[in-house]
Amino acid sequence: QVELVESGGGSAQAGGSLRLSCQTSSYNTYCMAWFRQAPGKEREGVAKIDGNGRAVYADAVKGRFTLSRVDAFASNTIHLEMNSLQPEDTAVYYCAAELRCDFSGPPRMDDFGIWGQGTQVTVSS
Repeated sequence: QVELVESGGGSAQAGGSLRLSCQTSSYNTYCMAWFRQAPGKEREGVAKIDGNGRAVYADAVKGRFTLSRVDAFASNTIHLEMNSLQPEDTAVYYCAAELRCDFSGPPRMDDFGIWGQGTQVTVSS
């Protein structure tokens, strides 16, 4: 059973930055992604990255968020650098993983079967 360990998040002022990280412990190379869910809203895809480091972003975060990965023996780690944060970025952020990557657009929930517990990001104006 693959587990995802999330770290980072917290609080920031508008215009500030935060970093989220997510690590798997597996010999496989996973397609990995971040989703977020704001209060009263549906969970939405933020960005995803394949084993070659190719990333795709949701329109709402393009140019502000950067997703990268570091793969080591028996682990995959992704980092989401979030810059120019806005209050509308406030949400619980969830890491997700799957063995296959579909690059037809931003991540979709149905494409991912492994999920982290979530980490809170709060941006104040």
